[in-house]
Amino acid sequence: MKIKGSHTLAEPRGVVWEAILDPEVLSRTLPGCEDMAPVGDNRFRGKLKMKVGPVQGVFEGGVELLDLDPPNGYSLKMDGKGAPGFVNGNGSLRLEDTDDGGTLLHYEIDAQVGGRIAAVGQRLLDSSAKVLTRQGLQGLEQQLAARAPAADEPPVPTGGDEASAEAPSQAAFAGRFAAGMARELWPYLVGGALVVLAAIAISLRACS
Repeated sequence: MKIKGSHTLAEPRGVVWEAILDPEVLSRTLPGCEDMAPVGDNRFRGKLKMKVGPVQGVFEGGVELLDLDPPNGYSLKMDGKGAPGFVNGNGSLRLEDTDDGGTLLHYEIDAQVGGRIAAVGQRLLDSSAKVLTRQGLQGLEQQLAARAPAADEPPVPTGGDEASAEAPSQAAFAGRFAAGMARELWPYLVGGALVVLAAIAISLRACS
């Protein structure tokens, strides 16, 4: 399963670079993330609650950042396993300046999945990956906006903790995921495919 694309962020490259190295930001950005903590230099472990069609469960795994080139990007390795199966992969994030002072983020992930989660079918996996990627990028935008003080207001003391947007609840995540899946699968909603989408929506409600 390959995930590749680019996304424009309003903040300058240095700000984005700091954010994508911050485990607190990452944990609030990744849909379904229940925990993430550093376990060494540029290594993180965490839990991710996922549900794809009838397959659900918690993955426990890690991410290692490699070839750091601040503030331009890094490569990464990831692994995770749980009741739904396993996922292993590698990829890269690259940042470049935009003409208006923002940042263009390029991402590329090549992942292999196995176990029960692989049995849902390639189309559903690809659509799920697109939805989760889009939600993750939207979450990153929210985190960056929360960390940036308004230009016409003085910084507000926070007792040493930087401002951050709240991570979405599992119920909110499930609802947004169902809506995103509907948009992704709409071109294929003919005949029995409509029944499949209805089953996905019903099963996602179990997360609420």
